Amino acid sequence: MNPAAFFRPRALAAAVMIATLSACATGPNANPRDPLEPMNREIHRINEDLDTGIIKPVAQLYADYVPSPVRTAVGNVFSNFSDMYSAVNNLLQAKPGRAAEDTMRVAINSVFGLGGLIDIATPAGLPKYKEDFGQTLGYWGLPSGPYMVLPLLGPSTVRDTAGMLVDLQLEPLAYMDSTALQYSLAGLFVIDKRSRLLGTTSLLEAAALDKYSFLRDSYLQRREYLVYDGNPPLPPAPSDSTSDPAPAAPAGGTDVQSK
Repeated sequence: MNPAAFFRPRALAAAVMIATLSACATGPNANPRDPLEPMNREIHRINEDLDTGIIKPVAQLYADYVPSPVRTAVGNVFSNFSDMYSAVNNLLQAKPGRAAEDTMRVAINSVFGLGGLIDIATPAGLPKYKEDFGQTLGYWGLPSGPYMVLPLLGPSTVRDTAGMLVDLQLEPLAYMDSTALQYSLAGLFVIDKRSRLLGTTSLLEAAALDKYSFLRDSYLQRREYLVYDGNPPLPPAPSDSTSDPAPAAPAGGTDVQSK
């Protein structure tokens, strides 16, 4: 069983559960973007316990004892993988120029960067885009749906969970023959990514009064920012409901002028 196959049914089950329960789990004071907050908070707590007890300590050991050039090379390889499905999603979003740049990044880094170990494309002036199918769905107007926290995977929305299921079909790990290699690389990806967030999470834990709310709001804002390529639409101006209605003309048809 490969990691992609492991996560697909669980993410799908979470999406179905959210869609089923969203109509009945809301209350009069519920956040409209987070109608399942009580359940989400509990999953968030479990994820935090798992991170504190296992993932973060392993990531700290990885950061402390693996040489920086090796960690950079590992991150470059996974980044090269992400450029592949970023190219596909840019194409699906009718952005052929960006799709071509993503494709060139993969080609240059794979051939001249020793399989992606060295990032040559960025210094050469090719920008890195981070497109996924959740963003593609948002680009074509699909609403994000309720906020949800996935077991192990963390913040998401109904739309982003559906997009993740599609992105997993493009994940190279899903097509490797060796199950042991698949799990090893999947574990390395998680630990490498977590090690890059050690400083960020330390600041978050020190600054955020409510870590759950901070993560939720930050995630939703960033996803909207990414869907609109950094130019999200401005919120509609509030209607001036307190203004007095225009005075009616008095009997006889004579206009009333203000003094």
